[in-house]
Amino acid sequence: MTYSSFIGPIKRCPDCGETKSVAEFSRNAARPDGLQFYCKSCYSLRAARTYRDRQLRKGKVVRERVEVPEGYKYCRRCDSIKPFAEWHRNVRQSDGLSGYCKSCRAELSRLRHLKKTFGLTPADLAALVASQGGTCAICDGPPQHIDHDHATGKVRGVLCGPCNMGLGQFGDDPQRLMRATTYLRRHGVTSVPAIDEYSPAEGVVFEYLARHRSA
Repeated sequence: MTYSSFIGPIKRCPDCGETKSVAEFSRNAARPDGLQFYCKSCYSLRAARTYRDRQLRKGKVVRERVEVPEGYKYCRRCDSIKPFAEWHRNVRQSDGLSGYCKSCRAELSRLRHLKKTFGLTPADLAALVASQGGTCAICDGPPQHIDHDHATGKVRGVLCGPCNMGLGQFGDDPQRLMRATTYLRRHGVTSVPAIDEYSPAEGVVFEYLARHRSA
């Protein structure tokens, strides 16, 4: 260890060959100068290589270190480098940021909600939509909302926004829907059809509710 009039005590690292301030070396009471043989950066790289080699000998997979610019962080879930603004704060992490970016956390939250609330996985949901022909279970609209029986929690199908809202407004009651249909026909056509004379589209709604009616 020598001394510099500019930066004070200095030491040369044999790994990188640079002469640095002693502040760049960790302490080691076992060495004559009380400092580690290598600078902090080189020591960290050596420790990482040693850890990697040890894990590989055990047959384990070791994730590669990804270099990122200042003010950015790498998200392993989406394999993207994003600015700090794309991360939630987390004081428990060493860098003060969450382990996953905001987009991935939102997606994970959606998956947890899907499983916890409806007992479905993404594959289950895709299969359900496919069984409906890729559309709303009632009309030909886009399947956007998971419809379930509020009494039993059982999933009934996937509906478009208007159909899902419509069933909710009518309290999932087929009789109310029938009376509403009669009301509209009474005020929209010259003759009132019999109660069992419904269009194919209306029949789909009533059949859907009847098929999934709570026991």
